Amino acid sequence: MKKIHVVISLFTLALFSGCSKENNDVDLEAVTAPANVSALMTIKQDNSGEVTFTPRGEGVTEYQIIFGDLTVDSDFVTPGNSTKHTYAEGVYQVRIIATTISGKQTEVIQELTVSFVAPTNLMVNVANVPGNNLAITVSATASLETFFQVYFGENPNDAVDFMEGETITHTYANTGTFVVRVVAMSGGVAVTDYTQTVIISNPILLPVDFESSTLSYAFTSFGGANTSVVSNPDIGTGNSSAKVAKLNKIVGSEVYAGSFIELGAPIDFSTLNKIKLKVWSPESGITVKMKLENLLNPNINAEVDVTNTITNGWEELTFNFAGINTANNYQRVVVFFNFGNAGTGLDYYFDDIQLTSGAEVLVLPINFQSTTLPYTFTSFAGADTQVIDNPSPTGINTSTKVAAFTKGAAALTYAGSLLDLATPINFSGLQKIKMKVWSPQAGVVVKMKLEKLGNSAINVEEDATTTVANGWETLTYDFTGINNANNYQKLILFFDFGNIGTGTTYYFDDIIQSN
Repeated sequence: MKKIHVVISLFTLALFSGCSKENNDVDLEAVTAPANVSALMTIKQDNSGEVTFTPRGEGVTEYQIIFGDLTVDSDFVTPGNSTKHTYAEGVYQVRIIATTISGKQTEVIQELTVSFVAPTNLMVNVANVPGNNLAITVSATASLETFFQVYFGENPNDAVDFMEGETITHTYANTGTFVVRVVAMSGGVAVTDYTQTVIISNPILLPVDFESSTLSYAFTSFGGANTSVVSNPDIGTGNSSAKVAKLNKIVGSEVYAGSFIELGAPIDFSTLNKIKLKVWSPESGITVKMKLENLLNPNINAEVDVTNTITNGWEELTFNFAGINTANNYQRVVVFFNFGNAGTGLDYYFDDIQLTSGAEVLVLPINFQSTTLPYTFTSFAGADTQVIDNPSPTGINTSTKVAAFTKGAAALTYAGSLLDLATPINFSGLQKIKMKVWSPQAGVVVKMKLEKLGNSAINVEEDATTTVANGWETLTYDFTGINNANNYQKLILFFDFGNIGTGTTYYFDDIIQSN
C-alpha cells in the first residue's frame, strides 16, 4: 500500500508539471523547499511505547516519517494529520522528510526518547515578552522525557504540547496572578512537573495616550468631576488621536473638581522635568492645573498652573516641574480644568501626557516657520533641500518660509530628501497627509515615502501628480489602512520621481495630517 502511495504522488507531480508547462498557471521551478520542518512527538502514558507523530512545516504537500528503530517501516502523512508507531525503550533518530508539489525536499532528524520511568533533571524557563506585558514564553529541558505539556493557569484545560528546543508563547486575556505548570512526559504513568507563579500586570506609564486596548485607564474623580476615555470629538491637526480623556465638570461642582490616574511606577524626573499635555476646551483663558502626588501620602505633592489660549480647539500645554524634589516618588497625576470656578456642565478633553524638555521638536504638522527648529534634510542621489523664503507667496500659500527641493542635473531617478521626526506619526485617527507644492510644470509625480526609524525595510509609499504649473496646489496622500504599529518616523519626498534630474527646483510646505 505504501509503494502505491508513492507512485500516485509521483504521478500527480508529473501531471501538475505537465499542466504548468502547458498553461503556465503554476511555476513549479519557483516553488521553494519546505521550511520550518519538525514533528510533535507525543507518547501514551501506559508503558505501551505508542508514539504519535504530528509533522509540521511550511510549503509541504506530504511528509514521510522514518521511525528509526531498525525496522523498514515508514509512513506518509499529509499536512494536518498524524501517524503512530510503537517502540521499545531507547533513544531513536527519527527522520522527517517534507516534500513540496515540485518535488523539492527538506529533511530533518529529531531525537526521540522512549522511557517508562519518570523524567529527571527538569529545567524550565519562563520569561516575559518585551513590548507585550500580557505575554510570557515557556521552554524546558529534561532527561528521559519524550515531550512536555504546559498549563498557563487560566483554565484547567489549557495544556499545550511542545518539544524540547521549542519556545511556546502565551498571551493572557487579563491581568492577575497565575500558576504555570510544566509537565515532562515519558511513556510511563509517572511524570515530573514544575510550577511557577507569574504575575501579569499591565501598568500605565508615561507617556499616556489612551490608545491601548489592553490597559485599564481607571480615573478617580472628586468634587463633582467625571472623567472617562472617549473617541476624539475633534480629530484634526492639533490632535489626530482616535481616543482621548473627557473631563465633565458638572453644574455646581466644586471649584477644585478634578480627576486623577495612577501610574504603575513613579515618574522619572532624572533627565526631563516638564510634562506636556494636549487639551481641548470650549473656552480660553481658563486655568488648567496639574498636580503630582505621592501614591501613599498625598501631602507629598507638586502642582503647576497653565492658562489655555484656544477656544474649541486642541493646544499643547507645558507644565514646568523644574525644581521638584526628585527624592520623592510622584505616581499620581491629577488634572483640574477651570480651577477656581464652580462647574457649569462643560466638557473638557485631554490627551498625550508625556515628559518633555520643553524644547520644540519636529513633528507633524510642519510649516517651516519656526525660528528654533532645525529643519535638517538628508538628501541623496543628486537632490538638495533647504528652507528658504517663499518665492511665490500667492494663492493658497502666503507663508514666509517654504522648503525648496532641487533635483540636480543628471540626478538619479530616485533622488530625494528625508526628514527624521521626533516621534512616529500617529495614524490612529487621521490616515491622509496633505502637502502644498509648487512646480514649474504639471504632470510631475511627487512620491511620499514613510519609513520606520532604524529599519528602512518597514515602509509605505504613495504617489501624487501635480496638476498646476507655476502655482501652489495641495496634494493628498491616502495612507488609509496603514499599520500604525509600524511607527513610521522618517518622511521622504521625491519630486519628478522616475526621471533623471534636470536642475529643476520644486517647492513644498504645510505637511499636515487630514481625513
